Amino acid sequence: MDLTGLIDPHVHAAPDIRPRLLDDIDLATQAAAAGMRGVLIKSHSGTTAERASIASRLTPGLRVWGGLVLNHAVGGFNPAAVEVAAASGAREIWMPTLDAANHLRVHGQHRPGLALDDPASAPALGDILAIIARHDLILGTGHLSVEEILSLVPRARQAGVRKILITHPEAPMTKMPVAVQRELAAAGCRFERVWVYTTPALGRLLSPRDVIGAISEVGFESTVLATDVGQAGNPTPVEGLQAFVDACLEAGFDERQVYRMGSENIAEWLS
Repeated sequence: MDLTGLIDPHVHAAPDIRPRLLDDIDLATQAAAAGMRGVLIKSHSGTTAERASIASRLTPGLRVWGGLVLNHAVGGFNPAAVEVAAASGAREIWMPTLDAANHLRVHGQHRPGLALDDPASAPALGDILAIIARHDLILGTGHLSVEEILSLVPRARQAGVRKILITHPEAPMTKMPVAVQRELAAAGCRFERVWVYTTPALGRLLSPRDVIGAISEVGFESTVLATDVGQAGNPTPVEGLQAFVDACLEAGFDERQVYRMGSENIAEWLS
């Protein structure tokens, strides 16, 4: 099975403050050549919506989307940044990632972090969820803890957010139990499972079985395949997605199920 019609909704590219393997144009060019339907560019330090718009124009036939991560670089829980990103065409807003208090705790980093239970963030978070709901954007959970995610989901639903994508539940900083994933799947959440933790640049922290195992238990119907690659020293995003597709087929999923996970489950949320 090739990548025709597939979408990678979590890719890193240059320009960025971290070393990246490809820039936006090379990323889009390679994805288009592979027959992919689209990619979504993510940056931990700013909005990618404007960049995505340019890359889309230069690669006819391929959609490139962008989003915004609520890290310190954009003011953390900053409703104004979310409003501007939405107006610029962003399709996903992520909760904090590298600046999340949970991420810093897991990685032993001692600096101020962003947490949902911080009283200073509560009013702004309500405004942010309202903006996401009004523009019908995807809410990505970033690097929040399981406890924070369980607190966020009902608040987001109450605010009218329809599309909640659990960011890499298998990641070391998340480690979301399958029972919790089933609970969130029943509540309409979807799960972005990423390939990057099997790759050299991250030290092959997980095996393909670790990444794919929960899909059978939680369901391909709620699964979104993504790579989260683009790091210098890693395979290209196209190579990473092909490896992920091949691993899913080897694990016993058929091509129709893989296509749903690799395209349909995210396409209907990006439209």
